[in-house]
Amino acid sequence: MLYNTEILRSSDNNDIIKAARLLAGGEVVGIPTETVYGLAADATNENAVKKIFEAKGRPQDNPLIVHLSEPSELELYVKDIPYTAYRLAEKFWPGPLTMVLPKRDIIPNATSAGLDTVGIRIPAHKTAREIIKACGKPLAAPSANLSGSPSPTSAQHVFKDMIGRIPAVVDGGVCPVGVESTVISFAEDGVNLLRPGFISVSDLEAVAGKVYLAKGITEAVPNTEKVLSPGMKYKHYSPEANITIIDATIEDFAKYFEANSNKNTYAMIFEDDKKFIKKNYLVYGNNSEEQARNLFNVLREFDDIGAKQVYARCPSLDGVGLAVYNRLLRAAGFEVIKL
Repeated sequence: MLYNTEILRSSDNNDIIKAARLLAGGEVVGIPTETVYGLAADATNENAVKKIFEAKGRPQDNPLIVHLSEPSELELYVKDIPYTAYRLAEKFWPGPLTMVLPKRDIIPNATSAGLDTVGIRIPAHKTAREIIKACGKPLAAPSANLSGSPSPTSAQHVFKDMIGRIPAVVDGGVCPVGVESTVISFAEDGVNLLRPGFISVSDLEAVAGKVYLAKGITEAVPNTEKVLSPGMKYKHYSPEANITIIDATIEDFAKYFEANSNKNTYAMIFEDDKKFIKKNYLVYGNNSEEQARNLFNVLREFDDIGAKQVYARCPSLDGVGLAVYNRLLRAAGFEVIKL
């Protein structure tokens, strides 16, 4: 179906109700969260969930995260919840933390990609929780972009990708975090980090003890392998331009960029790097929080200016920097040059 896609206002209660009615009626709506915009549908409605995959062009074996409005709803949708999960929920919910837990039968296989587990989180964005409450349903909501392209951090990004594919997008402003949620599953003596996000390894260690990093964080997972979390396999977050990460000092980066540039070659750099790179660059921040907030917007900007090749400065792997590196690594198809 081709939709006349509408932008709704988060400040208008009537628009919130309209979005909730669309969702309750089995439609897909773009909604804001604190991380990125989500492409939401009733997580308990298999036909509605299938519309998410169709709108995104998303592989059917990529599980979806289910969004709730309150921690008290957790036990309605998952079971066998470890004590550590309650401690993490108390510390980080509402917020950008997704916990993978055994699902109840109310969550269909279409939502969990055939797995017996499902990722659950409670967004910190007020509008997202208002929509979930008004809808009365848990919402499956992957990022609201065409599959493989940079995630959307504004309603305008969603509209550009999803015009004609969904009936509405709720404009809740620019996402303050900018990268998708941290995703974990549970181990006997701690947690497994499946996807890094704003909640860092040290944040998790302070509550859960040991943190084990999954293979998909800094290396490719074979396409034949089943995964517990979205974002663990397939090339993701990528603009039309070819992205290459350069792990080097700024001096060596600048020399490499100069030697390998033409008019369609651009640099993706830190704020303090500008004195070394004189032309054809975009800045994505000086620290990890800025880089997380700006990353996807800058990747989309490279498409707008017609970049064909982008050489990106390698971010720090500390704190939220690990999430930035993980997203950039996938955008680059795991292409890293160390100088």
